[in-house]
Amino acid sequence: MEEYGKILLIAMPFFLLLIFIERTYGYFKGVNHTPIMDSVSSISSGMTNAVKDALGLSIAIISYEWMVNHLALIHIEATALTFIIAFFVIDFYGYWGHRWAHQINFFWNKHAIHHSSEEFNLACALRQPISSFVNLFTFLLLPAAILGVPSKVIAILLPIHLFLQFWYHTRYIGKLGFVEKFLVTPSHHRVHHAINPEYMDKNHGQIFIFWDKWFGTFQEELDNVPPVYGITRPAQTWNPIRINFQHLWLLIKDAYHAENWKDKFTIWFKPTGWRPENFDEKHPIDKISDVYSFDKYGHEHSALLKYWSVIQLFTTLGLISYLFGNIASIGLPNIFVYGFFVFLTVYSYTELMDTRKFSVFWEGLRFIVSIGILYYYGDWFGMSKLLPYSNWMLMAYFTISLAMSLYFVLVEFKNTQNSLSYE
Repeated sequence: MEEYGKILLIAMPFFLLLIFIERTYGYFKGVNHTPIMDSVSSISSGMTNAVKDALGLSIAIISYEWMVNHLALIHIEATALTFIIAFFVIDFYGYWGHRWAHQINFFWNKHAIHHSSEEFNLACALRQPISSFVNLFTFLLLPAAILGVPSKVIAILLPIHLFLQFWYHTRYIGKLGFVEKFLVTPSHHRVHHAINPEYMDKNHGQIFIFWDKWFGTFQEELDNVPPVYGITRPAQTWNPIRINFQHLWLLIKDAYHAENWKDKFTIWFKPTGWRPENFDEKHPIDKISDVYSFDKYGHEHSALLKYWSVIQLFTTLGLISYLFGNIASIGLPNIFVYGFFVFLTVYSYTELMDTRKFSVFWEGLRFIVSIGILYYYGDWFGMSKLLPYSNWMLMAYFTISLAMSLYFVLVEFKNTQNSLSYE
């Protein structure tokens, strides 16, 4: 956990810098593909995923270490060649896990968050799941285990492999010529994120595109078919925690309403989007029928709400950075108390971004929890040793945050004459 937290401390500023550069470039080009609220929601999703992973809140049914210890035919040293072999195996594992997440109803729940943005930008790359508590696909690393690739090699390469998928989530880079033949590029991944019928469930490769070409899931970006982004059952919320469980909740309701036991059981393993016969009439859900004619979610907000959402985002990033930098000293079980607070924080301010009046309840609960932490521990998990007046600063922030939520809910959300800013 400590090592992963330190990796994230290095990676987060780098990702944020690239997101800022992309937004600045779009500003000077006069084309904005990075609306503020969408970006805040995406980065918030990335934060919850990072906290979940740093706290180790997921398990593998079969661990790679177990496989290499019991199934390896040979044992090899961690040489440069070993890392190259392992990287190709990890990408093969990534392709099939990614493909199945698109093709099987139950697995789609953990991946829908990544596709939920109706934009396509670097920030949306950070839309990663918190609902994937169990890794079912470790067995796909079997080729590396049989070859005896050391577990430390896999542990090093997995985060690198993930981070290398960040750069191609952009609309500002066109086709890249020869590179398109073997690497996943922004053009390939725009196709993957599109909901156009021509593009659905294509280009599942993560680093190498030849997996798609070999296994029949490749689709080139067409000049006459501009990609439209999102999911066909739109999320209709900025709250990443809600999005993480929307599809699961739909499956639970459909299984409950199913009239025969076969449908109740098989719905989980059917192709993504499958519902029992006549369910669309009996239990209708909001679904995009024409990808070229639908309203994107929530692009009308007051400037004040957008600025406040950005402030909440960066304040939370600061608190998370402190957690990642001090996991060892904060220790168990306190890191889980901290993690709970982070999730509550993200839930609270993204509910406010959705202009839900009940968001003031979540902010009130967050205020009580934060004051309780300060009272019980005497400070913010040892922060006062580094920052003498941290207790007072945090108390002031939590108080202002509650006051701002009250203002938005009691004043601004009731004022239908708000001056709205459009992005």
